[in-house]
Amino acid sequence: MDATEICFTPATALAAAIRARTLSPVEIVDAVLARIERLNPRISAYITVDAEGARAAARAAEAAVMRGGPLPPLHGLPVPIKDLEPVAGLRCTYGSKFYADNVADADGIVAERVKAAGGIVIGKTNTSHYGYRDTSDNLIGPPCRNPWRLDRTSGGSSGGAAAAVAAGLGPVAHGSDGAGSIRIPAAFCGVFGFKPSLGRVPLWPTVDIWAARGHNGPIARTVADAALLLGAMAGPDARDPLSIDAPPDDYAAAVREPQPAVRGLRVAWSADFGYAALDPEVRRLATAAAERFTSLGAHVELLAPAWDDPRAAAATMWQAAFATRLAERLVAEPSWFEPELAGMIEAGGRVSGVELGRAMYARTAFHAQVQRVFDRYDLLLTPQMPAGAWPVEGPPTAIGGTPTPGMFDRLPFTYPFNLTGHPAASVPCGFTPDGLPAALQIVGRWHADTLVLKAAAAFEQAAPWAARRPAL
Repeated sequence: MDATEICFTPATALAAAIRARTLSPVEIVDAVLARIERLNPRISAYITVDAEGARAAARAAEAAVMRGGPLPPLHGLPVPIKDLEPVAGLRCTYGSKFYADNVADADGIVAERVKAAGGIVIGKTNTSHYGYRDTSDNLIGPPCRNPWRLDRTSGGSSGGAAAAVAAGLGPVAHGSDGAGSIRIPAAFCGVFGFKPSLGRVPLWPTVDIWAARGHNGPIARTVADAALLLGAMAGPDARDPLSIDAPPDDYAAAVREPQPAVRGLRVAWSADFGYAALDPEVRRLATAAAERFTSLGAHVELLAPAWDDPRAAAATMWQAAFATRLAERLVAEPSWFEPELAGMIEAGGRVSGVELGRAMYARTAFHAQVQRVFDRYDLLLTPQMPAGAWPVEGPPTAIGGTPTPGMFDRLPFTYPFNLTGHPAASVPCGFTPDGLPAALQIVGRWHADTLVLKAAAAFEQAAPWAARRPAL
């Protein structure tokens, strides 16, 4: 197997090859590092690469293989960590000039668990300034670009993670999702992304645990690979009081035989919720993908959800959160802020306590409205992003003839399920005439992470996507 094939071999196959001693962790890490060295200057998927540390960890992993005995699930696999998550001894910028030279002194929960599962942290992936928007660009380095078309964005804020996986710069990657930040770049980059239920993977460190919007999760080329990484990350932790206080399922085992779990399910399909912007070509691709669930044995019904448009409440909470965190820094160093982020902070500073309280009440009411859908249906299908990846220079002001003046206008299918905490997966479902990936979203009931993964695996079996690679 040559180096390129190693870089595009599924993580589950790499893990099996390590155990069979047909591939060593050193070979795998060397192949991925060589590809990063060649391609990262064009893509900027990584902010920081720890070649020396990764090679040392790979040699230790290889020695453990040769000694024999049981190996943890990610043993010897390179795993990049998003640069909003601290990794002890590595630069952690948060995409901010304030932290351009910051070195973390301790691991966050995700890094801690990836290492405990045998994963090798190979570097930190690109993100926006504190993950504030749906692209992965900041003022400390070049913007992350889409491997399918380098003039387009990778999405955000886990865009570096998705671009790395799509380009073969890592078999799996960690992402985080506060308004769609796993699913946006997964959709734009043609890979699989999974936002687990709120609390399935603990969130720590964080300055606002009670916001209850942030989700850590996996990005991968296959559902099985994502399930492997999720299994290593999931499980309760007292440092996150919202973490689900129950052991996680064996996700890797659950996705091996997915189709029986899909047969007989009641599945709702909504193309636009009655208000969302949507490109006609993406509508066509996502509709065809949703129809595949009928052939898989599910009962698919068209849904016109009777829920309120949550954009105003979501924007209010988002802006207030960034104002609370960054307003003083904006005053101190205004040139260190992007205009869009500065505008969000200024808008958040004008939000009154009563207005924020009303937005939180609206979130509660919206959760009840969504829950009524899941009283009737096992799964909800939607398009994932309303258009293919837009230019690196900036987002569209309209999609499918509908104005999209603000960020939440162009994320109609992602942030609602951060407000509610439901599990949601982004599965590739084809390409637009411009050669840009499109994706279908699969949303599940409260805590039904395993069912969403099994449904995604069934779809992948019927319409596989991982064999297609960007021409780089």
